[in-house]
Amino acid sequence: MTIQQSGKALQPKTVVVKLGTSVLTGGTLELDKAHMVELVRQCAQLKQQGHSVVMVSSGAIAAGREHLGYPALPNSMASKQMLAAVGQSQLIQVWESLFAIYGLKIGQMLLTRADLDDRERFLNARDTINALIDHDIIPIVNENDAVATSEIKVGDNDNLSALVGILCGADKLLLLTDQPGLFTADPRKNPDAKLIREVTTIDETLRKIAGGSGTTLGTGGMATKLQAADIARRAGIEVIIAAGSADNVVATSISNEPHGTKFVALPEALENRKRWILAGPTASGDIVIDDGAVKAVVERGSSLLGKGIIKVTGQFARGEVARVKNSTGQLVAKGIVSYSNKDLIKIIGKHSKDINAILGYEYGSEVIHRDDLVVIKE
Repeated sequence: MTIQQSGKALQPKTVVVKLGTSVLTGGTLELDKAHMVELVRQCAQLKQQGHSVVMVSSGAIAAGREHLGYPALPNSMASKQMLAAVGQSQLIQVWESLFAIYGLKIGQMLLTRADLDDRERFLNARDTINALIDHDIIPIVNENDAVATSEIKVGDNDNLSALVGILCGADKLLLLTDQPGLFTADPRKNPDAKLIREVTTIDETLRKIAGGSGTTLGTGGMATKLQAADIARRAGIEVIIAAGSADNVVATSISNEPHGTKFVALPEALENRKRWILAGPTASGDIVIDDGAVKAVVERGSSLLGKGIIKVTGQFARGEVARVKNSTGQLVAKGIVSYSNKDLIKIIGKHSKDINAILGYEYGSEVIHRDDLVVIKE
């Protein structure tokens, strides 16, 4: 299907729409159903134009608190999980009733970090979300707060939405918040702050600009949105940060002039296995490499060899993901290691031909094969 817009043909897009708690409540203590139905209307408009829509919805804890009459609870993990358990069903019922107005069906997916760390579970989640899309059902995704602990939580729905975008092969990720986008300074403190319309490089200067959470109801601030944007654009997904209250913000996300701040996707698309390395497992250790190895990995796309390793920190087993850093501590890559940290310590700076003699066995000449290596560069 080809879509006409302003005289130009557009190919159907898959758009992930992330809605923060502040957007769903309008800064109040309860769900703003009038605004929610307006967002649904815009999603329905995209569907009518032939696009696919995936929604990542916050608000379960807020919905639970509202349903229970705002009880006084201790600030504990158990209290939050209890509110999420109550509120998740309330939230999904609201979404179901609102999408039904436009004759659209939804399907709920609850995810944790563990679902993405494991390759097989990652693929299962990918197959499920794509099956929903293929059957014209709108996936409503949220982190499984009712059972997730700090060890298995993705951490916030901004980063979750980036991972969901990778799962479904999205073209666009729309992060809706209570701010119009990313500014040159905090607009709540600096009246001279200007909206940044387009970002092609995420560097330390930009990260310093990103502030904290703007409300007490949500968990994600501009810093987490920047993290999410960085993950998604490396997977070839264009990211837009915009105000959820902006006029027709969802419907215009597929245009060349969307609301808010647009983060341009990196041109080199990653294959599926590398997308999983980028999105899924949490790295548990660091491999520090010398300048020659950095050049080989980053510029020539080479595998990482033991000869270029300077130092190994942390603990990881063979087959797990480790970070690769340069001598100044800057992250340059992530990859699946062929050797454990204990083995690597023994072969630091050694030639590949000597691995068998040193360890008594070998799993190949590469510490990280280039097919298992994701280069992190601007």
